[in-house]
Amino acid sequence: MRARPEDLGGGVWSVPVPIPGNPLAYTLVYALESPRGPVLVDAGWEHEDAWAALKDGLGAFGMDIADVHGVVVTHYHPDHAGLAGRVRETSGAWVAMHRDDAAIVRLFREVVEQDADRTWELAAMRRAGAGADELGGPGSPREHIDPPAAPDRELDDGELVDLPGRRLRTVWTPGHSPGHICLHLEDGDRIFTGDHVLPRITPHIGLYPYDRTDTDPLGDYLASLGRVATVDAGEVLPAHQYRFAGLAGRTGEIIAHHEERLAELTGLLSPAPTTLWELAAGLRWREAWADMGATAKRMATGEAAAHLLVLEKRGVARRLDEGGTLRFALR
Repeated sequence: MRARPEDLGGGVWSVPVPIPGNPLAYTLVYALESPRGPVLVDAGWEHEDAWAALKDGLGAFGMDIADVHGVVVTHYHPDHAGLAGRVRETSGAWVAMHRDDAAIVRLFREVVEQDADRTWELAAMRRAGAGADELGGPGSPREHIDPPAAPDRELDDGELVDLPGRRLRTVWTPGHSPGHICLHLEDGDRIFTGDHVLPRITPHIGLYPYDRTDTDPLGDYLASLGRVATVDAGEVLPAHQYRFAGLAGRTGEIIAHHEERLAELTGLLSPAPTTLWELAAGLRWREAWADMGATAKRMATGEAAAHLLVLEKRGVARRLDEGGTLRFALR
């Protein structure tokens, strides 16, 4: 059934904004009522169809996109932040995100300017042990995604969002991105979880570049799940799929999923060093490894790297750099 805009009651509305060519189908953009105009939680993908859906969806409830007071972005990914700049241009609204994702946006803009072909990705795949036939070749076509709009405001954990007359509190939940946030509507018994907690699937948790040790996205994600599970909110409003109740139960399921994934990866390790690429290829994925394209394999390898870093921190795995190739073995 096709998702439609909904009045959720309590001054909250939901507008599904399409993501062209993506199996997720749409991002759920939420509009929250305020005397200065609606505040949006996320904005959707930058595309004409998405823009039309956002405008028409708000219009169905008597709201004009020109009256939007602000856009708070749960994280910088294009299906959430893509239209934020266009909303700002149309309405004069502020755009806010966590300061760690704001830093990523600045870095993203530098990378696009200095390395438009993203050659660093090919170098990372070679270091992981990918063969030349799996790289797509230097200069291979890549989907072009413009950097998201730089925010006007940077949020910290626990800070209230500028939502006049209401209490929308920032809950920092790093993992899917360094500055991912959930938003607890304290006066409405609801929490907006972005991609952090989804009802049926789990978000991508990847480590880039693969050999980083100064950050731990999966470790951060597991800790964030434990923290958000304690938030007292009756209804969970994610950015994809559908609303649900039982936040603590769902976070427990996701933690258990990653523990199973860590056990699966441990079973692939041996005393003999194995390349990161080979370990990623040995894991179970929704699509067979041989059928994946270069981008899917790159992301799968990022997930494997994030899980291996947790296994290193737990004393299960050790890394080796052999001839410039990243390998792992049982400790």
